Amino acid sequence: MQYCTKCLYPAVSATPTTFDENGVCSGCRVNHQKDNINWEERWQWLKELTEEYKTTDNYDIVIPVGGGKDSYYQTHIAKKLGLKPLLVTYHGNNYLPEGEFNLQRMREVFDCDHIIFKPSEAALIKMNRIGFKLQGDMNWHNHCGIFSLPIQVAVRFKVPLMLWGEHGFMDLGGMYSYNDFVEFTAKFRLEHAQRGYDWYDFTDKGLEKLGRTDLKEGLTEKDLLWAKYPSDDEIDDIGVRGIYLSNFAPWDGYENARISKELYGWKEAEQPFERTYRTFSNLDDMHENGIHDYLKFVKLGYGRATDHAMKDIREGRMTREEGIEMVKKYDHVKPYRDLNRWLKYVDMTEDEFDYICDSFRDPRVWRIENGQWVKDNIWGGSSAYGPIKNDVNFR
Repeated sequence: MQYCTKCLYPAVSATPTTFDENGVCSGCRVNHQKDNINWEERWQWLKELTEEYKTTDNYDIVIPVGGGKDSYYQTHIAKKLGLKPLLVTYHGNNYLPEGEFNLQRMREVFDCDHIIFKPSEAALIKMNRIGFKLQGDMNWHNHCGIFSLPIQVAVRFKVPLMLWGEHGFMDLGGMYSYNDFVEFTAKFRLEHAQRGYDWYDFTDKGLEKLGRTDLKEGLTEKDLLWAKYPSDDEIDDIGVRGIYLSNFAPWDGYENARISKELYGWKEAEQPFERTYRTFSNLDDMHENGIHDYLKFVKLGYGRATDHAMKDIREGRMTREEGIEMVKKYDHVKPYRDLNRWLKYVDMTEDEFDYICDSFRDPRVWRIENGQWVKDNIWGGSSAYGPIKNDVNFR
């Protein structure tokens, strides 16, 4: 295993990452570009860009929001630019109480129209089960919803401009440069955010084509209308484009949270998470920092504490040594509080869960020694992380 010599990011990660001759990852190198950017100039560029989209008889911009600190910051900036935004939320059914509070307040504190779409609970539970068994991601429906529904709304309301926050793969792994001014694409949605799967793969017909009839849950096209991406013609007719705010204004989760709390009364999680030290991230799904992140550890050997500490190291809030201590404390934890809730939600046993989890372990990270799963650690040496329940990938 190779880890970044500056932050904590591993070579085998959920985002494409490269390393230079000094062992510094592409995420760190791209993040360093922010120090040399003229942000006042970029703010002017953003003002000029958005000015072209202001109207007298329609919304000026669509903002996909989950009610988190970043959503508040995006909307704060839009109002500062004098825009009339339409807020759009895909609601995946598992908000934390604080997250639900923040989401419902957005309409009030920003004086905005706000569409909150909630798919059928039965359909979401089925998608949780299918996603977990098909690709080791029970939250796949969230990725699909977030990157499909707001574009549907932009097309139907004929609003060409969309404002996203940061480009996640650029922010974590340095997929693009800040000089690329990358915009949202259907290619990114399908190949990266949704890992090559689309809504039809979750229907009975789609699962038949994938040769996974064992995963059928009775879902049809009509159950997943919200997950469909508009056609190229529909998008071209309106001219829909999605820009990333992080290309035009300094992007910092801590600062976004501070602004959201001080100006708008935004709340972070009151109860600490089991797998990370931050309490202001991912409040729109109670499983995101818990069982969903544990699946990443099982597959790739790292988790949310690595992601959060990596960002804090890059921003100078934490040393690499302090970050490693966070990884030691949190990354391996099996979140039983969260797991027990999810198992009840989808009607599954822990043994079945563990068996399926093991089938997704990456052999570049994990090996078997004395009946245990073992991996190399960022602090040196190797450790065992639980007994084998399913060694299908290693036979």
